[in-house]
Amino acid sequence: MLYIQKYGKRLLWTIISLLISLLFTNTLYFFNFISTNTYKILEIIILLINIFISSYILGKSTPKKGFLEGIKFSLIIISIFIIITLLIKEPLKLKLLIYYLIILITSILGSTIGINKKNEK
Repeated sequence: MLYIQKYGKRLLWTIISLLISLLFTNTLYFFNFISTNTYKILEIIILLINIFISSYILGKSTPKKGFLEGIKFSLIIISIFIIITLLIKEPLKLKLLIYYLIILITSILGSTIGINKKNEK
């Protein structure tokens, strides 16, 4: 139960912060304060920063092998994205698979840095 609660908190925090951040950038884009290219780049950066921070915090609460926690967390997020992609009936493309790979690497990096920072104290 503690395992599900730990991942649930991180996942909920990630989703809420993503929604708030993307709502803000959507508002800026809607009122033409940012261009289309800037909007697309901000979407990716915001997602990666949120995943990195969540994985970092998850890594700090892990006793060992932070990279495995990062892999587990990113696979949960990627599986949610794949389900959403399949529900809207969009085909899986190479570009999307590279995007998922970047999410995986970001999560592994965040949790590894998190566990290393915990061990330094």
